[in-house]
Amino acid sequence: MTQSTIAIRSPRDVIRRVRGQAVILDSDLAALYGVTTKRLNEQVRRNKERFPENFMFQLTASEWDSLRSQFATAFTVSMRSQIATASKRNIRYRSYAFTEHGAIMAATILNSRQAIQMSIIVVTAFVRLRRMALSVEGLARKVLEIEKKYDRQFKVVFDAVRQLMSPPEPPRKRIGFNAG
Repeated sequence: MTQSTIAIRSPRDVIRRVRGQAVILDSDLAALYGVTTKRLNEQVRRNKERFPENFMFQLTASEWDSLRSQFATAFTVSMRSQIATASKRNIRYRSYAFTEHGAIMAATILNSRQAIQMSIIVVTAFVRLRRMALSVEGLARKVLEIEKKYDRQFKVVFDAVRQLMSPPEPPRKRIGFNAG
């Protein structure tokens, strides 16, 4: 087991959002599967046809810089080890990001016992992440529905309060003779 494998406690620790997708970086995936990043990327290159762009893509320089700055501001043990790993990495080669399907495909091309076991855990982590995202979306929808429903009801209340708050018009003085 490599040192970087020990630092990663769970696939949930290494799933990130890039281009609106949940992904795992090649170095993290390699650590989870118990191989070097170089070995993982070699196998991916040898099996390029198994990795369409919706399975895996290479990070742009700005995406990589953004992720590195996120690593630098994190204080967990796993993040610190990733910073160290990233700083040792040859900057000429940008990281690859694997989607859920790409992470599973990588396990099939590596074909090691650890890769197969970890792929099940990785899928479970992605599924949990998807469920959490759906529950957050559902909650947001419910809040909007409640706001719309109560906005109409409160509009009547607010209008009534505004009328009560506005001073009444002073009574007009009558013009003419008042005999009384």
